[in-house]
Amino acid sequence: MANQSRRDFMRTGVLGLAALPLGAGILSQTAFAQTLPRLDPSSSNAKALNYVKKASDASDHPAFADGEHCDNCMFYTADNEGCQLFPQNSVEPKGWCQSWTSDS
Repeated sequence: MANQSRRDFMRTGVLGLAALPLGAGILSQTAFAQTLPRLDPSSSNAKALNYVKKASDASDHPAFADGEHCDNCMFYTADNEGCQLFPQNSVEPKGWCQSWTSDS
């Protein structure tokens, strides 16, 4: 019976070690990714939130106010110019969308 437990332990240990590179690969692609493709303003996601590359282009939108742009929005991530609303893309720092929210 002791041998069976030892075999189970060894099998579990070997499988766990084999899974480490897979886990490290997944983490390196998601948590440490630095470059994201730019958001295309004509994409369905961008259109749904009225995203524009240049905030002044949204001056006729009722939700727009001067001084609002992506790089001072709470959803913006400066290190990769990402946006939580568009997780697969980066955005223009001086862009704007109707979901703009103060970062303070």
